[in-house]
Amino acid sequence: MRQTINKSSIESLLGIPFTENNNIELLESGSRVFESILKNMSNAKKIICVEFYIFKDDETGRKLAELLKEKAMSGVSVYVLYDHFGSFLTSRGFWAGLSGAGIKFKASHPFKFSAPRSYIYRDHKKLIVIDGTKAFTGGFNIADEYRGYFRKKIIPWRDLGISMEGPIAAELFSRFIESWKRWKGKALAEDYNPPDIARGVSAIPIFSSSARERRRMRKLFIQSIDSSKQSILITTPYFLPGRKILKALERASMNGVDLKILLPGKSDVKTVYYASRVYYKKLLKAGAGIYNYQGDILHAKYSVFDAWWSIVGSANLDFQSLSRNEESNVGILDIDFGTKMAETFRNDLRNSLKIDNDSWDGRPFSQKILERLSFILMKILSV
Repeated sequence: MRQTINKSSIESLLGIPFTENNNIELLESGSRVFESILKNMSNAKKIICVEFYIFKDDETGRKLAELLKEKAMSGVSVYVLYDHFGSFLTSRGFWAGLSGAGIKFKASHPFKFSAPRSYIYRDHKKLIVIDGTKAFTGGFNIADEYRGYFRKKIIPWRDLGISMEGPIAAELFSRFIESWKRWKGKALAEDYNPPDIARGVSAIPIFSSSARERRRMRKLFIQSIDSSKQSILITTPYFLPGRKILKALERASMNGVDLKILLPGKSDVKTVYYASRVYYKKLLKAGAGIYNYQGDILHAKYSVFDAWWSIVGSANLDFQSLSRNEESNVGILDIDFGTKMAETFRNDLRNSLKIDNDSWDGRPFSQKILERLSFILMKILSV
C-alpha cells in the first residue's frame, strides 16, 4: 500500500520531530498489558514513573502498589502522579502505605474552593516509564476491570496498550518530568539513555497538557483524516467529535475512503453513549461503516490511517478529551505496526454489530428521544 501520510507535515503541526529506531509492541488485551507492566517493573533498576487518571485500591491496584513498595524499599526511586477526581475514591490509607515505603506521589488537579470550575479539567494520561528506557501507554487505568481480574463479578473491559523501547521512552520520561514539576514535585534526575535499536519504527508523542497542545491534537486528527486515501479505522468508547472532525469524517467517506468506526454496544457512561448516537445518521448517509461492539465494555482508543499511521493512547473522540483533558498518545508511522493494528480492529469487528440505515431509522421513538435529550445535556455541560 502506498504511503499517503506526510511525516514532515505531522512534525510541523506538532512542533517536534519523530523519534527513530524504536521498538513498539502492541499489547492486545488488558491482561497482556498488566502482565508486561508487572514483569518490566520487577526488573527496574533506577526509577519508575507512574501517571494515571484512575488508580484504585482494588486487587489490581494493591498488586501494583505492593510491587512499587518492594522496588522503592530496594532503592529504586518511585514517583506516582494521579488525578484527584479520577482517583477520588481511593482510600487515604492506600496512599499512606505508598508514602511509608518511600514512594513520592502527587495529586493533579485537586479541588480548590477558590476556583471550583477548574475541577472540570482532568489529567487523563495513562503512562508508565521504567528506567527512562521502557514505557507503556494506552486506554487502560489501574483497576480490576482493565486487567480483567475475576475474583469478584467484574466485567473485563476491552482495552489495549503499547510497550515502547528506544528514544520514544526517553521522550515520554521527559513528559512525565514536566507533569511532575507542574504539580510541585521535586526535580527528577534525567540522565537515562535509551538503548540503540536497529531498524526500529518512527514514533512521536502526541500529548496535550495545555490549550495549545489540545488544539494541535485536534488539528492533527483532522489532518490525518484528510490525508487518508484508502482507509480510516477508528475505535473509541466515547464519541462526541465536534463539528470540524465530524465534517472531516463525512468528507473522507464521501470521497471514497473506507471509513469504519467501532463504538460501544454498551457503556459505563450512559449519557455519552446515547448522545453519540445522534451522529450515526450523518455518517451512515456519507457511507461510513458504524459498528457497535457486542462483547465487554469497549474502552480501547486507537486510530489507523491507510495502515501506515497509527495513534494509540488515552484520548477519546469527545469534548472532554479534545478540549479539557491532559492526554497521552503516541503516533507510530510504520506499515507493519499499522497492519497489526488493522488486524486487531478486524478481529473486534467479528464481535460487533454493523449498523445499517434501515434498522437505524426503524429504532424505537423513545430511543430517539433519549438520544436527543442526552445530546442536549452534553452540549450544555461542554459550555
